[in-house]
Amino acid sequence: MAERLKLTAIFETLDRQVEDDTITLQDIIDTFNARGFGPVVLLPALIALLPTGGVPGVPSACGIFIALMAIQLVFGRKSPWLPKVLGERGVSHDRWHRVTQRAKPWTRRIDRFLQPRLRWLMGDVTQRLLALLMVVLGLGMIPLELLPFAAAIPALAIAIMALGLTAGDGLMMLMGLGVTLAGGAGIGIWLV
Repeated sequence: MAERLKLTAIFETLDRQVEDDTITLQDIIDTFNARGFGPVVLLPALIALLPTGGVPGVPSACGIFIALMAIQLVFGRKSPWLPKVLGERGVSHDRWHRVTQRAKPWTRRIDRFLQPRLRWLMGDVTQRLLALLMVVLGLGMIPLELLPFAAAIPALAIAIMALGLTAGDGLMMLMGLGVTLAGGAGIGIWLV
């Protein structure tokens, strides 16, 4: 099983290891390739949750990226692959560094909560089923972009499940499933 990371380590690793002016999606994959899909899916979900997630096109782009990554896990790939045209997209290194510094107090709090538990949820079949749910949620972010900040609901569920994948924490996977169900019910009630 891949080495499990904490959220703070994900942010700091990218900040420290990428020396270019821009941190691209391919840099994320190259940095965390051996550690599986958790960090690769987590980062775009967090981007969609940030205030920039309200910018037109950002939730859709993040959702497509998440779906592309998660479908690979559904089909049993051990490490993520990304088309070159998407891999060249990114954010400036300076901006990433500023976000990392501001996020550290929050990521450290989250890290204290993460731990390996409910290991049966970390099995291959369960991970593939949850990855299929991530594909659906990622693609669901596209039409939800039409409702202000509605795409944040599936992004939150994906981020929680990706934290579970990253830390080997089955409880986080269950919490992500709970957010999915509650968010789906909430949006359904709102639309009716």
